[in-house]
Amino acid sequence: MIEMEERTKVVIYARVSTYAQDYTRQITELRKYAKKQNYEIVKEFSEKISGGKKVEERTAIKEMLDFVKFNKVDKVLIYECSRLSRRQLDFLSIIEQLTEAGVSLYILQNGLETLLPDGKPNPIATLCFGIIAEFNTLEKNLIRARMASGYEHHRASGGRVGRKEGYRKSEEEYRMTYEREISLLKKGNTLKDVKSITGTSINTLRKLREKYVWLT
Repeated sequence: MIEMEERTKVVIYARVSTYAQDYTRQITELRKYAKKQNYEIVKEFSEKISGGKKVEERTAIKEMLDFVKFNKVDKVLIYECSRLSRRQLDFLSIIEQLTEAGVSLYILQNGLETLLPDGKPNPIATLCFGIIAEFNTLEKNLIRARMASGYEHHRASGGRVGRKEGYRKSEEEYRMTYEREISLLKKGNTLKDVKSITGTSINTLRKLREKYVWLT
């Protein structure tokens, strides 16, 4: 009797920074790669949140890390390094957690993988990721600096920063803005717990709970 070779089981993770962006292309390219390699995709995770946010504030990345720890997964596929995190410590910490779980991280754009076929850490990838993490952090800081400089120039020219007078978010915009907070509240988290995770004020969380949670 011929035994069927067990296929490599992989998880896909994709991220974009804002709701105006779309992670469809990332997922499509990762699916193509998985199919080409004859990998079995067991789960896909995606989220719209800044890569500068801490892991504790990102629902999908936390769920992905939990999933690979308690399920048979060989690899996690991401499109490029900054999708994982723009925070250097978090970036390296995520890789460390995956390595401890025996899960290899593959970055499609760079063609880099954290573990060798024998399961040992890939020294070349380790070196490259350390450098890439530095650049991701530098890029994040440069973006912040450019934004701050732009705001200051705008103010100096007599402009205003912030919402236009009379502007109010639509119901859909409002709900999307606080999607994470609403999700956490629906799961039974206390106002204090949600505040510590998201940084949103207790008064705002109380309004969100009254508006969205009690009615579901």
